[in-house]
Amino acid sequence: MHLKSISENRLHFFPLLCLMLLLQTLLTSRVAEAEISPDKVRKSLVRILVTTQSPDYQTPWNSGRIGRGVGSGFIISNSRIMTNAHVVSNAKFIHVDKDGDSKKYPAEVLFIAHDCDLAILTVRNHDFFNDTNVLSIGEIPQMHSNVTAFGYPIGGDRMSVTRGVVSRIEFRTYSHSGLDSHLTVQIDAAINPGNSGGPVIQNEKVIGVAFQGYSGAVAQNTGYMIPVPVINRFLKDIEDEKYDGYVELGIHYLNLQNPSFRQKLNFPTDTGNGVVVTEVVKAASAGGQLKIGDVLLKIDGHSISSDGHIVLDGEYVQLEEVVERKFHGDKVLFLLLREGKQISVIVELKGAWPYAILANKYNVLPEFILIAGYLFQPLDRNFLNAYKSKNLDLNYHYSHFVKDELYLERPQIIVLSSILPDPINSYSNEFVNSIIDKINGIKIRTLRDIADAFSKNSEYYVLKFLNSGKPLVIEQSLVDAAQKRVKSQYNVVEDYFFNDSIKRVGN
Repeated sequence: MHLKSISENRLHFFPLLCLMLLLQTLLTSRVAEAEISPDKVRKSLVRILVTTQSPDYQTPWNSGRIGRGVGSGFIISNSRIMTNAHVVSNAKFIHVDKDGDSKKYPAEVLFIAHDCDLAILTVRNHDFFNDTNVLSIGEIPQMHSNVTAFGYPIGGDRMSVTRGVVSRIEFRTYSHSGLDSHLTVQIDAAINPGNSGGPVIQNEKVIGVAFQGYSGAVAQNTGYMIPVPVINRFLKDIEDEKYDGYVELGIHYLNLQNPSFRQKLNFPTDTGNGVVVTEVVKAASAGGQLKIGDVLLKIDGHSISSDGHIVLDGEYVQLEEVVERKFHGDKVLFLLLREGKQISVIVELKGAWPYAILANKYNVLPEFILIAGYLFQPLDRNFLNAYKSKNLDLNYHYSHFVKDELYLERPQIIVLSSILPDPINSYSNEFVNSIIDKINGIKIRTLRDIADAFSKNSEYYVLKFLNSGKPLVIEQSLVDAAQKRVKSQYNVVEDYFFNDSIKRVGN
């Protein structure tokens, strides 16, 4: 009886043992796919130390505040280092070092892509690249596969290694520009300050660049990396030694998962494909080619599901990913349903300049003109971030600049942003945060128009603002004296800055 019981227990235990061995084998193989020799990465990993100077939009004639930051990078050729754009944005001085070498080497930016948060650095002293390894670029990882992230996060000076699992692959807004959305890969490993720009490795190849994450108060052990398709597109773009940036298709669409909506469009309800175009930006690639109401069925031969996704390289991604991998002058083919007829439309791809107002700007000085204490500036994302204005008119012109095609009438929205008090501008505060419409009857379309209007001889300058019946009147004979007083009183070094040269106002 006792011997029989032992035998039966063994029989029951054997399948469990086999299952445990199988799980151990799978886990071992999962770990192995992400493993790489730390010494190999150590000889490629670079710590980047940056001194920055960020513009001050509220006093744009000042040079701005000095800051310092630390990031990571890795060597991709015998003279080039890849990192994030946000690591080296607004940089005034960059130096890099590597493990095992106490010397710090000055570095410089060769290419920077703010729209996809990538940059290439070089070190002119080629001794830096002695005894280093070049990391090669791999493929987009599979869901639930293991990856290893390397970098120099806060809390120490030595290389850090963290491991995680790929938990999500999707389109997501890149926080650096605040506007552009690209493919991202989420991993369950924290991406901390200093990790940015470091490589994420699988099968001894780079399959991503660590670039953003959540604070601990929002999500634990959640980080994002820039995946291979975005990296490869950036590297392809700079092959001609300049970065052109992403193209803009310029459409918005609605999913067609609602059967009632499909019936309203006279579209079959028993199929799971198609999305309907709801908006076309004239300044973008689709302007004049696609129309509101078009039902998009395929893009470059890939069937579009009713939730706007396609299957590309084995992954279920948004249809925009096809356009994401193309360049200026490339074409994309749509199969669509228009007014009940199935047709093909070819769209040639290009950028769309009006979107620039919506993105964070870096490495550029703020444009402005200061006249007798009146500060005029163009409206953009940096402006709103600096002034934190809740003015409804400004917020409308910013958020609807592209959608309502406000750029056709005004390529720049010029705002009277603030006033430096002086006897000439007393009682004018009610006009602050107002958008300039006309000066002496001349339409103000750009900041240059302000300078041109004040350069003309006239007894008075009459400024009219949008959505206001009250004019602001300035006596010309008082302007020059007021300009001298204001510059002296408030230590204004320059009374204007434009991205192109203009005639100086005042003396």
